[in-house]
Amino acid sequence: MSDLLGSLSISASGMTAQTQRLRHVSENIANADTPGYHRKTISFGEAMNGGVTPGPVRLDRSDLTRVYDPSNPLADATGHYDGSNVDMVMEIADAREAQRSYEANLRMFDQARQMTQSLFDLLRR
Repeated sequence: MSDLLGSLSISASGMTAQTQRLRHVSENIANADTPGYHRKTISFGEAMNGGVTPGPVRLDRSDLTRVYDPSNPLADATGHYDGSNVDMVMEIADAREAQRSYEANLRMFDQARQMTQSLFDLLRR
């Protein structure tokens, strides 16, 4: 019985972690055109109960793109300014991966819930 309840907890922690990941991906996409914006990344670790715990949010320190637009108020003497380092293809891939991982955790959660319900139904007889 405790294994079934533990699997509910582990699946729920996975869904929570992927929700947080998707939130950061959404922020990155929303700020793709913001000058000087650094992409946010998040890592995951194992929790004490075997679940997933999100790690600290980190900024991607890769080089910012140089954008040529002399009319921009942020432009330097050469007409360039620092754009963001958000790669939309990477963000879309991360969003899909987070969505699929969330869905897998949701299926596991639902399966464990159904098994727990079946166990309770058997015990009531």
